[in-house]
Amino acid sequence: MARNKALAGAVSRRLSEEVERGVAAQLSCGQLSEFAAHDADAIRRNAERDATTVLRPAFLRDAEKIIHLPFYNRLVGKTQVFSFRANDDLTRRGLHVQLVARVARDIGRALGLNLDLIEAIAIGHDIGHTPFGHTGEHYLNDVFHARTGRWFFHNVQSVRVLDGLCKRNLSLQVLDGVICHNGEFEQQRFSVSGLSTFKAFDRDVVAACWRSGNEVIEHLQPMTLEGCVVRISDIIAYVGKDRQDAIRAGICDETTFDDGLGGAYNAWALGAFSADVVENSFGKDHIEMSEPAFLELARAKRENYLKIYGTGEVSGDFSHEMGELFAAMYDRIMSDLMGGNTEAPVFRHHIRFVNGWLGHYGEAYDWSDDLHQTTVDYIASMTDDYFMSYAQHLFPESARLFPKRDHF
Repeated sequence: MARNKALAGAVSRRLSEEVERGVAAQLSCGQLSEFAAHDADAIRRNAERDATTVLRPAFLRDAEKIIHLPFYNRLVGKTQVFSFRANDDLTRRGLHVQLVARVARDIGRALGLNLDLIEAIAIGHDIGHTPFGHTGEHYLNDVFHARTGRWFFHNVQSVRVLDGLCKRNLSLQVLDGVICHNGEFEQQRFSVSGLSTFKAFDRDVVAACWRSGNEVIEHLQPMTLEGCVVRISDIIAYVGKDRQDAIRAGICDETTFDDGLGGAYNAWALGAFSADVVENSFGKDHIEMSEPAFLELARAKRENYLKIYGTGEVSGDFSHEMGELFAAMYDRIMSDLMGGNTEAPVFRHHIRFVNGWLGHYGEAYDWSDDLHQTTVDYIASMTDDYFMSYAQHLFPESARLFPKRDHF
């Protein structure tokens, strides 16, 4: 334990005098870094729509587009880590994306980056996430892959929601940051990819992710420094917060973790890792952490997997029968779509809803083009409570899989 405390202590929470002066000078003149993304350079599928104005710069417009989507609103009803827990103080995905935005904006402000672009990427990065966190994501991927050979990952689905399902004409810079955000793959250094066209994005990124999954996703690099900042901020935002939630849920206590900081690790991590990224990235064309900070971040993440995510108290909520339930629901939805059962929930609650919303913009949902994708769109869009309610509607015996949540 002492060794790990020493490792954490090797990461300073302060900037060097040289970097602090540089940050202060840049902030005082109000100019962006030479490496920042500029609103005038936003790339859209329809360049004539959503032009930059004084009141609504390009990336601010993108952030507002995202936050007004109905699928963004549903993030408050989706698990971050802990499902079936009668504790309203545990983090839900809606709070998580705000925390990521906050961390990324703090870092981006000091580096002189475009804060509107950072915010848009951060609040949109999980909009395609499934109910029940990464466990739900794995179940849906298993079903989808077995039936189509394609892979489901929430970052790819997030682009699907923003660009394909809701047709919001978002900038390439935002969509690229969303698909590249995956916080499961920590790196010490992030360099920009050089991506510059939707043609390359659609072919070499999106299509390749659906086709090859992790083989492509784990090698993605954002096209902007703003996207790089959001990617590292995703891990910074959850590595300590998940520990606080685990303690609140009674899975761990203040003495569980090797660093000895308990729930206070969150405050330490937010300050130390953010300062380290700024210290090692200011004035550079890439985003980087020092070796001690990177090693500590990776260590803490591994410890979370060992003591939180992989424990029986968390994984035990999801039996093998839950995976079978995802499969049975998937097949039922496919049957309703193929049979044209317009009174089925997939039509009443999903297709009509999306078409009604798109109608305001003169668009329509191309749901019949790929029924497997439509099934994925529907299941991924569900909140935890909706999934449980629909499961019990279809299969009443599934009620026994869902513990009754009781605050008393």
